[in-house]
Amino acid sequence: STLNLGPCSGPNRQRDLCTFCTISLDQEEVFRTKVFDKSLSPFYGEDFYFEIPRPFQCLSFYVFAKGVFQRDLPVGKVSIRKEELCKFSGKEHWFGLQPVDPNSEVQGKVHLEMRLNELIIENGSMCQQLLVRIIECQGLPLISGQNCDPYATVSLVGPARFDQKKTKVKKKTSDPQFEETFYFEVTRPNSYTKKSHFQVEEEDIEKLEIKVDLWNNGNLAQDVFLGETRVSVKILRNDHIHRAWYLLQPKGNGKSKTDDLGSLRLNVTYTEDNVLPSACYTPLRTLLLKSPDIKPISASAAHILGDICRERYEAVLPVVRLLLHHSRLVSFVSAIAALELENTQEANTIFRGNSLATRCIDDMMKIVGRSYLTVTLKPVLDEICESNKTCEIDPIKLKEGDNVEVNKENLQGYVQKVFSSITQSSSSCPPLMCDVFRSLRQLASKRFPDDPHVQYSAVSSFVFLRFFAVAVLSPHTFQLRPHHPDLEVSRTLTLISKTIQTLGSWGSLSKNKLVCIHVFVCLISLSTCPPINLSIFPCVSFLDEISSNISKESSGVEDSVVLKEGEVQKRAQGRKRIGKNFKKRWLRVTSRELSYHKHRGKEALCIMPVKNIQAVEKLDESAFNRKNMFQVLHSEKPLYVQAGNCVEASEWVEVLSQVSRCNPDRLGTFHPSAYLAGAWLCCRSLSDSQPGCKPCTPTLLANLQLDIDCDRETERIFSLFTSSYSKLQKMEDACASIAVYQGPLREQDDYSLFTIQDSKETFHTVRQISHILKELQREHDTRSGTAQYGSQENPIVGKTS
Repeated sequence: STLNLGPCSGPNRQRDLCTFCTISLDQEEVFRTKVFDKSLSPFYGEDFYFEIPRPFQCLSFYVFAKGVFQRDLPVGKVSIRKEELCKFSGKEHWFGLQPVDPNSEVQGKVHLEMRLNELIIENGSMCQQLLVRIIECQGLPLISGQNCDPYATVSLVGPARFDQKKTKVKKKTSDPQFEETFYFEVTRPNSYTKKSHFQVEEEDIEKLEIKVDLWNNGNLAQDVFLGETRVSVKILRNDHIHRAWYLLQPKGNGKSKTDDLGSLRLNVTYTEDNVLPSACYTPLRTLLLKSPDIKPISASAAHILGDICRERYEAVLPVVRLLLHHSRLVSFVSAIAALELENTQEANTIFRGNSLATRCIDDMMKIVGRSYLTVTLKPVLDEICESNKTCEIDPIKLKEGDNVEVNKENLQGYVQKVFSSITQSSSSCPPLMCDVFRSLRQLASKRFPDDPHVQYSAVSSFVFLRFFAVAVLSPHTFQLRPHHPDLEVSRTLTLISKTIQTLGSWGSLSKNKLVCIHVFVCLISLSTCPPINLSIFPCVSFLDEISSNISKESSGVEDSVVLKEGEVQKRAQGRKRIGKNFKKRWLRVTSRELSYHKHRGKEALCIMPVKNIQAVEKLDESAFNRKNMFQVLHSEKPLYVQAGNCVEASEWVEVLSQVSRCNPDRLGTFHPSAYLAGAWLCCRSLSDSQPGCKPCTPTLLANLQLDIDCDRETERIFSLFTSSYSKLQKMEDACASIAVYQGPLREQDDYSLFTIQDSKETFHTVRQISHILKELQREHDTRSGTAQYGSQENPIVGKTS
């Protein structure tokens, strides 16, 4: 999901607010923006992308006023239910802020059974008895970061009736198993005459309802409301037994009249895939994987998808991932790049458009090159963002008191460091990127044999313009910085990024201009750049190295690079269950070692070489009654860590798995729970050295930074084809027209939008795609029987007060 947090504006009694926003899955915070100083209309402008690692009910955005001497105060919130996300997806909306009321902060569901029994009492008369069984709950929120101590109250409520009963408290769990049954008398026995004691007549039974409230037991503190649901007794009118799951609701449906709290502008993109069994995707996957071998390439299934989804940028990514996973991407990219070059008339415009080839290579670099960016740019970007040196050299934008010469020195120093980092990074460039660059270089030289520089501009247009320049401009987008930089730093990064873009525009520069570090400074200050011999420019060597046939070897003296760091809860190793076993620690993983510290910047309390990591796996919640835990297995006792939220936990596992994926001593099995009180909680084995009882998660491919789910990617491709089916039919009609009339397509025809080099071959592929789409749709229809309303997968949104 990508979120763009926009201006938050509206009347507020507090002036000069310092505000920030948080993003939560239900009640679990997963991201927060940086603090925006003293404005009632702040522009946050931050993007967040993440895979959602667990089921959820609401995606919520909270606006807080930053407290100086007290805790942060909630200003308001926007909550979007999961089923409504698709309605807002991909579009910008203003949402009114709602008040943050503890009684409206609910999540989870409850499983209930109700039954109406007829009883014969001692004197032989009949009465009815309502049996209410509260079975279990799932997905209750964390309280202060820990599992709650939940209990439930079950009440029979009517016009003149309120009978309440209470379950036992369940300790430290978000998924309590209650299995308790309560009985309520719901009709007056015929012989009962004391109306003052029991006011409900037999015909009033349909006015009764069962109300279930969930609470967290606060012990000495006040109990915290977790949610409620209401079920009318008349649901038993036709069925004497009712059993169903209900979503917990806020008190009073969370609605109250409030002053205008302002509004929040959001752009949310949400994708949900209904993935079928793998065998269902075999025909479509096979057809797509044949794409690099189809002649001409425009008749391939992958190219056809790009053609009919030309306006949809997201259409390329699943194809890239699928071909990447099956090692078919380089040959496909080479073929579509060759096709684009056939239509390129000028060498200085090579790969400048937003074509299928450039989009595929863009996505490939973002997937494969993430670690490369971290190694190359993160240290210097950290320095730039944290040093706060002014680099403005545009006379129009200079502030009073600024020294342009000092600023120019600052900028030149930063540019020098960035360029040095890039031009000395060839040994870190992923092999797959090198393969693509080598192919582009060869294709460009073949297309423009008289231009000696085109082989370099073909590569530089990607590695500089579309890779490094973009990462320097928006480091937070590539996880190189935690937040969007402030305005002054952003301006500095813009100047550096433009310098890199200048290098990428090599082919359009005149040969008597200096293409070097101070070229951008010269252009801004309108000074003259002296001529230079291009062959001595260090960029040439760099481009040669990342696009040559020579296999590169690392020098072995690369600096250690921080891949991820943050605050966690770490369990003291070897401790028993009693006592304070979990402590806050600063966890840090670099390309060489994993360490934890008492606080950020403090000396390491423990250092573990990355090469010693044998496995990284998630830990069952039952081990320590804590969510979002993972374990790092090595030669000594496991390291047990609790992350701040579910997204953080997934990211830690991914980063640590990536950095240790090639270790020779990686384990094949692990224990999903802990060894406590003389036994493994998972398999009950008594030996602490017993091999694991569960297979380890398969390691990823050595040159990839992403675990690719091919079935999910193929399902996305199916969805893209289906949503653009009318264009697919137009392409089929175009192929038929060409075959019949043997003439060129008219410019005004819709057909001219398609790339059709061989009408017969393209027609054949389109027919194959259409047949496969119908079969897949049939599979979806067969299996789409929506889960029964009231089932665990499709709980009832209960009646609220």
